[in-house]
Amino acid sequence: MKAIICTKFGSPEVLQLKEVPKPILRDNEILVKIHATTVTTADVIDRSFSIPHYLKPTAKLTLGITRPRKPILGFELAGEVESIGKRVKKYKEGDKVFASTFEFGFGCYAEYVTLTETDTIALMPANLTYEEAAAVPLGGLTALAFLRDISKIKKGQKILIYGASSSVGTYAVQLAKYYGAEVTGVCSTANLEMVKSLGADFVIDYTKTDFTTSGNVYDAIFDVVNKLSFSQCKGSLKQQGVYLVTFPSFKFLMQMLWTFIIGDKKAKSGEASGKAKDLVFLKSLIEDEKLKTVKS
Repeated sequence: MKAIICTKFGSPEVLQLKEVPKPILRDNEILVKIHATTVTTADVIDRSFSIPHYLKPTAKLTLGITRPRKPILGFELAGEVESIGKRVKKYKEGDKVFASTFEFGFGCYAEYVTLTETDTIALMPANLTYEEAAAVPLGGLTALAFLRDISKIKKGQKILIYGASSSVGTYAVQLAKYYGAEVTGVCSTANLEMVKSLGADFVIDYTKTDFTTSGNVYDAIFDVVNKLSFSQCKGSLKQQGVYLVTFPSFKFLMQMLWTFIIGDKKAKSGEASGKAKDLVFLKSLIEDEKLKTVKS
């Protein structure tokens, strides 16, 4: 099969199209022919090894020393089940599926990948194309984990999403509205109308307005693009409010520890859910037209 191989850490030029062996199907696995995948921020970080200094020693052990241990990148996909192992019960040949490989790492820049029934995989939403479905898992599952599981979102809360037009941000706006929150989306001028169309109650153009000077306070501020800091946003949080970041720095980890011990305003982080049932939940929202993908 053909695959995009990352030959070493570096710029996009380190990626090469090559012929590699097709995965061998085991009894508990599903062989998926990939029809669509994505290039995410996580892919770029891993390809370029743009890792915070404090994490680099550990990252070299997991990602590789001079080149990736797993040379086929890509964290999410949509495709068709080509064949199944004899112990597989949930899926059959011809099923259209979408999946995230974030839990075990990469593999989607290829024609085929093998997954198990316990991996983060589900039947594709019937109303999406392969291209639309491939863009759901990482962004959708990350937004779901941060809002539902980490911030414990409740109906009537006020939530600000900084980077509302990003992949995670577009899902965060819609999921926050689904859970009954009042949503303020912060984005650039060009994306204001799009963020409004996703259901945001208020939108702020960050190129013209600094929301931290407005006097408004929120139950949660979700910085999906890691452009702010806890100290910047602390004054815009209510008592018991939480500031959420997707890619924490070492300083932020220290703030997480400190605010866990003392203070009523918290700094928190986490990662995308790796549960298939959460992908099934997103599928149901999409089919009920309560969640949609955004074409860039």
